[in-house]
Amino acid sequence: MIVNAAEPIESSAPGWINSLMDTLGAPGAGIAIALENLFPPIPSELILPLAGFAASTGQMNLIAALIWTTIGSVVGAWALYGVGAALGRDRTIAIASKLPLLKVSDIEKTEAWFIKHGPKAVFFGRMLPIFRSLISVPAGVERMSQPLFLALTTAGSAIWNTVFVLAGYMLGENWESVTGYVSTYSKVVLAVAALAVVAFFVVRMFKAGPGKRRA
Repeated sequence: MIVNAAEPIESSAPGWINSLMDTLGAPGAGIAIALENLFPPIPSELILPLAGFAASTGQMNLIAALIWTTIGSVVGAWALYGVGAALGRDRTIAIASKLPLLKVSDIEKTEAWFIKHGPKAVFFGRMLPIFRSLISVPAGVERMSQPLFLALTTAGSAIWNTVFVLAGYMLGENWESVTGYVSTYSKVVLAVAALAVVAFFVVRMFKAGPGKRRA
């Protein structure tokens, strides 16, 4: 099937994503990616290759697709940075102190780790499913320099987006095959994260010791 610029995009992506791209073109892809950052269950592995496929059919300009999806990523990440900044360190610690099996010292260690490795976490975190959105929150909590945060987010997002938009562009009508590989990658990342969380709580349950909750 050959799709020309006058025909709507047909895909297995949610209808509202297709509608955004059909109606707005590259800016629509950017809006979809911004929403994906705010609501991680929305799959970027569908949006980005679909944008590339649309560019291959003439529905949108390839460079515009790359620029707008990166803008969308940055806007979504900045919004979550704002959530973290509004939450703040004191509220984060107050919430942590009420969670079972979690000590304030755990948050303090995480905070110390983020202060030391935050730039790398923000940059590489943009290439990890789920974490690519969530990493913006601790950056806001710790009030990372906004110019630095925006620069790292833009760079990491540009790399991630370019890989998948170009994959969709080159694969054409077979663009959806990209989702299979990304789905496997996502499952591996989430499985490792889940195992780490389970291991943490198992150790915490069976390891007695100091480190009581502090105000």
